[in-house]
This record gives sequence, C-alpha cells and structure tokens, in this order.
Amino acid sequence: MQGQMLMRTDPFREFDRMAQQLLGSAGVRGTWSRPALMPMDAYRSGDEYVISFDLPGVTPDAIELEVERNVLTVKAERRPAEVPETVEMQVSERPLGVFSRQLFLGETLQSDKIQAHYDAGVLTLRIPIAEQAKPRRIEVTGAGSQQQLSA
Repeated sequence: MQGQMLMRTDPFREFDRMAQQLLGSAGVRGTWSRPALMPMDAYRSGDEYVISFDLPGVTPDAIELEVERNVLTVKAERRPAEVPETVEMQVSERPLGVFSRQLFLGETLQSDKIQAHYDAGVLTLRIPIAEQAKPRRIEVTGAGSQQQLSA
C-alpha cells in the first residue's frame, strides 16, 4: 500500500520523448502545443514524501502549484532571456515556454499541508503522510500473557 500513496501519471510520456528526440528538446519554437515534461525524483523520507523537480532557468514567480481532488499540478514557465535587437542569435537550443506535470496523491497524504521550496533551479515539495496511514503497534493480549505485534 505504501507504493500507492504517490502515483505518477503521464500516459503520453513515451510519445513526448520520441517527439522531442525527432524535433529537438522543445520541438519547433512556438508550435509545440503540449507542455514539455519536467524531470522529477520522488522518495519517502520518514513521515513525508519528498518530490524534486528540475526547473533550471525558471524564476520562482513563474511557478504555479495547484491541488484539486488529490491531483497535484506543477506548472512552470521558462521565459526568453532579454537579448538586444541588434544581436543575431547563433544557437537557440534551450527550451522555452510552459512545463507541466501532474501527480495523483493518494488519500493517505495531507495535500493541504504541502511545503514548497525553490533553490538553484530545483523545486522541492514535502508532502506529509496522514496520521491514520502511519504504521502503529497493536497490543495483543491472551490468557495470562501479553504479546505485541506490528500492524
């Protein structure tokens, strides 16, 4: 059950990877209609889940987090750098635009207590596990003896 507390979903991920390989990392600028993916790591640490998203070149004010019906949506926008009009761009490979990820949060996570921190291009979310989902010990008593079992 612990593995089902945080579920990642993106049914078109492999299609996006193939398209990005064929078209470049962001497709043809201005024509890529689907938001690009943002890489993430997720793990459980004690009584919380920690999720880190790579968002290099994104300012904190360009990040949006929203939870609706246990679906966490992370959106970020990488805006173009200020380049003088007199400059002739030679190479432009860094993807620009909106990046988005959605995660389904299990019922056992406290989505109303998510903490978000952004540093050095990494957005880190901490999601506490609800008290009712934490393991607890149940005492089993018998005739004349007591035993404890882990629940």
